[in-house]
Amino acid sequence: MLEPRFRTFVVALFSLSVVWRSLPMVESAIGVNWGTISLHRLKPSTVVDLLKDNKISKVKIFDTDPGVLKALMGSGMEVMVGIPNEMLASLSSSTVASDLWVRQNVSAYVGRGGVNIRYIAVGNEPFLTSYSGQFQSYVMPAMLNLQQSLAKVNLASYIKLVVPCNADAYEASLPSQGAFRPELTQIMTQIVEFLNSNGSPFVVNIYPFLSLYGNSDFPQDYAFFGGTTHPVTDGASVYTNAFDGNYDTLVAALTKLGYGQMPIVIGEVGWPTDGAIGANLTAARAFNQGLINQVLSKEGTPLRPGVPPMDIYLFSLFDEGAKSVLPGNFERHWGIFSFDGQAKYPLNLGLGNRLLKNAKNVQYLPSRWCVANPSRDLSDVANHMKLACSMADCTTLNYGGSCNELGAKGNISYAFNSYYQLQMQNLQSCDFDGLGMVTFLDPSVGECRFLVGVTDTSSSHSCKRWVNVWFLILWGIGVFLV
Repeated sequence: MLEPRFRTFVVALFSLSVVWRSLPMVESAIGVNWGTISLHRLKPSTVVDLLKDNKISKVKIFDTDPGVLKALMGSGMEVMVGIPNEMLASLSSSTVASDLWVRQNVSAYVGRGGVNIRYIAVGNEPFLTSYSGQFQSYVMPAMLNLQQSLAKVNLASYIKLVVPCNADAYEASLPSQGAFRPELTQIMTQIVEFLNSNGSPFVVNIYPFLSLYGNSDFPQDYAFFGGTTHPVTDGASVYTNAFDGNYDTLVAALTKLGYGQMPIVIGEVGWPTDGAIGANLTAARAFNQGLINQVLSKEGTPLRPGVPPMDIYLFSLFDEGAKSVLPGNFERHWGIFSFDGQAKYPLNLGLGNRLLKNAKNVQYLPSRWCVANPSRDLSDVANHMKLACSMADCTTLNYGGSCNELGAKGNISYAFNSYYQLQMQNLQSCDFDGLGMVTFLDPSVGECRFLVGVTDTSSSHSCKRWVNVWFLILWGIGVFLV
């Protein structure tokens, strides 16, 4: 007679094997994260054309922006939509809220000629240590409610719920010792059981750059894929790059819960090109190309030889000049394309095109820039620069940035121009009490690019999105008060 605990373990393993065998064994796919926290946004239709031209068939978005979803209709691309952490409380309160969300953000777009939504990300890294557990109790109830809501509209078997986790959800000194943080063991067990029973993958975000950025003792070559002078030996396994080590730490953590064969999707992975030491075009190209080559080679990792991640979503498609810089100035510079859809560096995604193709038919503002007036005394410019950079993005001017060596007058010009372009080249926006002037000569220097804005932008969709967010938040508050 088996002990109850062991019998449960055997049943779990059997259930896992059934689900695992039932999952289609597909080739690893390279997708992208399409973030929209930008100062200059291309029209969603222009972005979809860019994705098509680059044969990118999987895209992950962080909300349910109506403009983005409408542009994706009929494209055939597999889409992962996201639910912001701030909405989890209301969605966990009852199926009335989840029914409403599914009806407005899923049912309204799927169907023949609609959006091919395959995943719904319930929160985004809700277990980050910096959140101090504020979202932890909402995740499972929200998932259960959403699953019921999807079932009501006959979409539960097609659209899978996932929870993108940051790599700080698990820890270990060696990959084989990987385990989820003690305070997350219970919730992670529940989530993984839910994912397994519904045929969903585990989604994790892995950023070797952040390991390098946050630890001066971290071996730089270990962050990349070209071999290292600092390999990590773990029993019979030898790790030559941080990604594999991190990935196998998760595999070990899942194994401890009895789900060592669960499919894993890399929800975010990439390398920034600006805003910090080590964040540059050369490093970004080396990391992303090395990662893509390894995944497509099906090499796998020591704990999963020959079994690469199910999918990886590069972070990110574009730079996002309005993102918070609390983690670092690099946060605004993860794009493989600049804000206007121009490839930053040669990259082969292994999707049929040799190298990235630029966005087509981008409508720019006229070729003119705002710079510091050379005939004026600039000693009293500090407040003007502060205003310009509080509205526009000046992160490249800081230490480690591509525009860090412009000199005082160059810094002023960069700040003035960033604000001027954001204001759609309104003549008054280049005045700065007479300290600015418009020029038709491009002031860009080397890799420091003075941008020209684009005309086909729209901010109305993000406004609508936050109306939706706050509606559900207030709805949830009302429920708790009744």
